[in-house]
Amino acid sequence: MAELKLTGVRKSYGQAEVLHGIDLAIGAGEFVVFVGPSGCGKSTLLRVIAGLEDITGGTLEIGGKVVNAMTPKERGIAMVFQSYALYPHMTVYENMAFGLTLEKGKGKEEIDAKVCEAARILQIEPYLDRLPKALSGGQRQRVAIGRAITRDPRVFLFDEPLSNLDAALRVQTRIEIARLHEKMAGTTMIYVTHDQVEAMTLADRIVVLNKGYVEQVGTPMQLYKNPDNLFVAKFLGSPAMNVLPAEIGRAGETTTVLPEGGGRITLPIASPGTLEGRSAHLGIRPEDLTIAQAGDAPFRGAVTLTESLGEVTLIYVDIGRPDEPFVAKLPGEVQIARGTVVSLDASPEAMRLFDEEGRAVRSRARRAAA
Repeated sequence: MAELKLTGVRKSYGQAEVLHGIDLAIGAGEFVVFVGPSGCGKSTLLRVIAGLEDITGGTLEIGGKVVNAMTPKERGIAMVFQSYALYPHMTVYENMAFGLTLEKGKGKEEIDAKVCEAARILQIEPYLDRLPKALSGGQRQRVAIGRAITRDPRVFLFDEPLSNLDAALRVQTRIEIARLHEKMAGTTMIYVTHDQVEAMTLADRIVVLNKGYVEQVGTPMQLYKNPDNLFVAKFLGSPAMNVLPAEIGRAGETTTVLPEGGGRITLPIASPGTLEGRSAHLGIRPEDLTIAQAGDAPFRGAVTLTESLGEVTLIYVDIGRPDEPFVAKLPGEVQIARGTVVSLDASPEAMRLFDEEGRAVRSRARRAAA
């Protein structure tokens, strides 16, 4: 078991700073997922933890020991890459055993026991005598994971391990990685992905990165339901959160939000007086929208496109902002013709408000819960 602690970790390439003072604590046995857009620094941060990149500034501790100057081997790290990185001339067994054969004091029986146990965990025992070219993509990735398991690492690092697989194999291998974490209780795992489904389903906690900074850290549901800022709110979720420009007014002890092109909405936010008259952003997730009676709903417009996905139907509605369509995610199969005018509404509790700078404005209930 090993906990990780990053304190003010920076990484620069010449004058270009990629990581800007990362502070992060990862508990022993946690499964933590790094997400963010391309170029946000998530893979660089993983390579810094692995020891494949030098740290420009700050400290990295593993198991309470500063490891800045240690090699990957000395850190007790095992890394699974996107490209599998298997030796094509070696069998599955030889690929998984290769690292162990280079270690002093490892006998044939011990190596054989470790390889067979890893193969059993990953259900690749029938393939031990095959060459990588005789395996599917999912099987090759399991071999790469098995090679890491044989090393008994304190920390597993995964760098977008499923991105080369097709949709069905991604689901299957994702389930296997989740089971692996359960079987290897106590082993810390850090996983980089751009896939939100992987992040939401695998992670104990998610770290959202943007331009080399940590935007927010929390459980998947904390980040999804209570994002700290507009970036996190829009990044998590598919389709993305609808965001409308708004202006904050005041009525008694409540705050009214007047979204551009829509009706008046009353939200029970904390400290409304400090925001009175200021511009803001109103966020509503597509699945929180429902079709409503015309006179009662704040949003109204013509349907420009429908997408039936079987379990849900997406409808795109023009509410006066053609460059940014308003999307509703309705359950089941919904038949709505293009051009039909619909009215949409959502409960105030489901709406999110962000100030001019994109920081979340908490409701009284959410602030009390925090």
